[in-house]
Amino acid sequence: MLAFLSTWLAWLGVASASQPSVFPLPRPTYHADISAGFWHTVGLRSDGTVVAAGDDSYGQCRVGDWANVVAVDAGYWHTVGLRADGTVVAVGQNKSGECQVGGWSDIVAVSAGDGYTVGLRSDGTALAVGYNYYGQCDVGGFRDVIEISAGYYHTVGLTSDGRVVATGDNSDGQCEVAGWTDIVAVSAGGFHTVGLRSDGTVVATGLNNYGQCDVSGWTDIIAISAGGYHTVALKSDGTVVATGWNEDNQCDVGAWSDVVAISAGHHHTVGLRSDGTVLMAGWDDYGQCDVGAWADITAISAGNFHSVALRSDRTAVATGLNDQGQCEVDSWADIVAVSAGGSYTIGLRSDGTVVATGLNDQGQCEVDSWADIVAVSAGGYHTVGLRSDGTVVATGLNDQGQCEVSGWTDIVEVSTGFYHTVGLRSDGTVVATGLNWYGECDVDDWCDIVAISTGHSTTMGLRADGSVVATGDNRYAQCEVAQWTDVVSVSAGTFHTLGLKADGTVLAAGPLVEVYTWDLYEYGPIQPVAEVPTAVLLLAAAVGLTGLAWLTGALRRPTQSFHG
Repeated sequence: MLAFLSTWLAWLGVASASQPSVFPLPRPTYHADISAGFWHTVGLRSDGTVVAAGDDSYGQCRVGDWANVVAVDAGYWHTVGLRADGTVVAVGQNKSGECQVGGWSDIVAVSAGDGYTVGLRSDGTALAVGYNYYGQCDVGGFRDVIEISAGYYHTVGLTSDGRVVATGDNSDGQCEVAGWTDIVAVSAGGFHTVGLRSDGTVVATGLNNYGQCDVSGWTDIIAISAGGYHTVALKSDGTVVATGWNEDNQCDVGAWSDVVAISAGHHHTVGLRSDGTVLMAGWDDYGQCDVGAWADITAISAGNFHSVALRSDRTAVATGLNDQGQCEVDSWADIVAVSAGGSYTIGLRSDGTVVATGLNDQGQCEVDSWADIVAVSAGGYHTVGLRSDGTVVATGLNDQGQCEVSGWTDIVEVSTGFYHTVGLRSDGTVVATGLNWYGECDVDDWCDIVAISTGHSTTMGLRADGSVVATGDNRYAQCEVAQWTDVVSVSAGTFHTLGLKADGTVLAAGPLVEVYTWDLYEYGPIQPVAEVPTAVLLLAAAVGLTGLAWLTGALRRPTQSFHG
């Protein structure tokens, strides 16, 4: 939503009315780009096609048929694309008419705000549709504008003489930009606005409760992106700096290099490298991703908010949330397998016995009597063990029948979801029991399966031919695996799924996943921004709304909103 749009590098240094007119503005050309939304991420390929992953509740990720696209912007519940011919396409929620852009033409830039969409015409005027409670769509008076950016509830425009205009919510001074001069790029954040000067320095105004406006010391900047409560900037050497809210590590970009584009979301930041790969920072609330120091690891397992690993010496290590003692595995020895459940951890010993630590309110850790076990799987509140004779044992919460496995035979693999259990038979068929709210147990017709994996409410199956099937909760596009090929291993998380290919690359589906597999360039590596003075670099930063304060506990709410 919050969009840093159209870093028109062709106008760097244009700040004099005496210079020739820049209008009509040229349309962007084909190039690779990224846009970070709240629950979805969009990638623009250099061939004009678009990819998306993440929350698809309103169809905001349904961009697979888009073509000839030269710019994208991921909104909170909608996505907007600019075509090479100056027309606009949009998908997703249309509650306030934010997707009603079918009649637009002669557009050179687009920006998606909270329930509204703004477009810039080649003559320097602007138009907008959608939610307008704060007057954020009142852009009819904009003139000589060469760039636009939509924030939560305010819209900012950069004029050809290097000045800035703004409209909409000004409760925190985010629209107080009248005195800015010599500006070459603007970006509207949640409740703040950032401007890039032609000398590479940066100015900011508006809410600064997390230091998101502390940019006065920045130099050598060539691109900016304002997130919900943080600000990110790209330097000419391809490194990145960030300031502001970092509760989810969205500002941890200090190690990034060779970056050519940036996009700041609400809980995460995305960077595009010159080789077309993507970097991501954010969403590490409890340190569950702090595994950089681990070594000699042979197996890993991720729980709700903790991660567990098995070392080659058969000891275990864990990190993350430990409020129930789920990470207290230091004393374990002779372990051959580990499994992380909701708030507990299971370990399988080489002698076929099982050990457990963590939350035991449903009896999920009562495994002391188990013997002859060859595999274990920890669910939300239940634990399943596979015996060497192909039968299965289970303990813990059984309110949905997730522990009713006593009749299973000829099982070679087991996997537990939050409230369901799946077993793989030796003949390649699959059996399942438990909650089937999303169809996560609809596996009766599966065949030729060689491996299974269960997420919270999803089930994945790997076929012998390297293809993948999935069923269950698909609200976040985590089951969109039909096109995967040459896969040798699969893993289903709560909101995302992963596939390991034979060549060592990784496929991913779902929200806020590291999309390293996206090949965003088609015709050779992207050139660094500083080396392409005539290019149009479209950067889109989309952030979430104050309606998700239950996730953060510290977000500001507008006086009235119909979105989020």
